[in-house]
Amino acid sequence: MSSVTNVTEVTFKQEVLESTVPVLVDFWAPWCGPCRMVSPVVDDVATEYEGQVKVVKLNTDENPTIASHYGIRSIPTLIVFKGGRQVDTVVGAVPKTTLAKTLTQYL
Repeated sequence: MSSVTNVTEVTFKQEVLESTVPVLVDFWAPWCGPCRMVSPVVDDVATEYEGQVKVVKLNTDENPTIASHYGIRSIPTLIVFKGGRQVDTVVGAVPKTTLAKTLTQYL
């Protein structure tokens, strides 16, 4: 069971910006091959860091306003938010080690 939540333009502020724990946002789209490649990695990270990090996915096709607000030009883009602020960004289908290393800095 994945602990990844899908967020939208309606729920983004509450789920991400107002979260008390760091949030990893996976900006993706259904047609994106690398997004499908990184999806199991994101799911693994969600399971491994459950309780420490909230992991959410945002479909850029359905939520273009947020994607453009954060300057998403290529997907997958993974952004770490802490205290309502964007603190780190990882672009592309990266290995789990890279993602884990990035997240660990903000725990």
